[in-house]
Amino acid sequence: MNQILSNVKGDRWIWLIVILLSVLSLLAVYSSTGTLAYKQGKATEFILVKHMAMLFGGIALMYISHRIDYRYYAGISKILMVITIPLLLYTLLFGNHVNDASRWIAIPGTGLTFQTSDLAKLALITYLARTLSRKQENIKDVKNSFIPIMGSVCVVFILIALANLSTALMLFGVSILLLIIGRISIKQISVVCLAGAILLAGVIFLGPRRATYVSRIHSFMHPELANADKSFQSDHSKIAIATGGVFGKGPGNSTERNYLPHPYSDFVYATIVEEYGLIGGVILIGIYLFLLYRCIKIVTKAPKAFGALLAAGLSFSLTIQAFANMAVAVGLGPVTGVPLPLVSMGGTSILFTSVAFGIILSVSRDIDEPKKIVVGEISVAQ
Repeated sequence: MNQILSNVKGDRWIWLIVILLSVLSLLAVYSSTGTLAYKQGKATEFILVKHMAMLFGGIALMYISHRIDYRYYAGISKILMVITIPLLLYTLLFGNHVNDASRWIAIPGTGLTFQTSDLAKLALITYLARTLSRKQENIKDVKNSFIPIMGSVCVVFILIALANLSTALMLFGVSILLLIIGRISIKQISVVCLAGAILLAGVIFLGPRRATYVSRIHSFMHPELANADKSFQSDHSKIAIATGGVFGKGPGNSTERNYLPHPYSDFVYATIVEEYGLIGGVILIGIYLFLLYRCIKIVTKAPKAFGALLAAGLSFSLTIQAFANMAVAVGLGPVTGVPLPLVSMGGTSILFTSVAFGIILSVSRDIDEPKKIVVGEISVAQ
């Protein structure tokens, strides 16, 4: 154990953030899974232990990925993109069909389901960071630089959006931020945005889930006209937040967890605010903002363009997802299925989130460790 701890590198504040979010996750999941345990005929402790095992697995993956030199992820990104696009297609055609959407595929022999969009986020961000860093000298070359970048963004966007529009929009937004940081011209970025808008309109009005998307947007824009069934989740989420007050009802005392369909994942923030009050909700927001601050410091200090773009893309992805989840809980956005990173109960989403943290830590490790120049037999640290 001491040897493992001595090999823990990278930004110590990010490690602390991971520990805080994991502890809060255990408290929130244990409190909010009573109804789920009853429906499944299992003890709440069984679900908690399963979730705890997933968190420990995530931390193990984080440790492994942070020990890998982040430069290796440039080569890995090409392999991930080759794997990701066929997997997304397979998921759309043959994936588990739940709530009119095919987002998951079963992992044989494990009893677990795998959401391919989690892999797609990691694959696209690393691929864009690699491509943008390597094309800096001819970044405005339409044929060799812009078309491959635009093609990868649009293909992944449409394949995810057909089943999971909210995740696709967040990933598209992160991609645009990376293009801006990567010095793509405003004219070319406008073309990507136009293509994305056309694809978005097609998905909303012509896609297989068009009725669901239109209904959610209408319910959000006109809550006074919405059917009670359509606004059920958002209404009870608001009740949970309103009744939490400043100090909350206390750990384990949530009542809305018995009414919200997913109080341990999609609406875990509402459960946290109900039990820990406004203070708990603000502290959680502060943790994610502090995470973004630490990641921005890493981006500004990274010596290589690839490391800076990689850390920027992954940190933007994590924080945008966090605030999207919390925005839905407080009624600032239509209902989506976006989990709260490292807090919501989940399977592979926790693992991929942990890998993303590990890659960010790998970039920060490269900054923290002194570089050595070998002069004859003497090693001199810079």
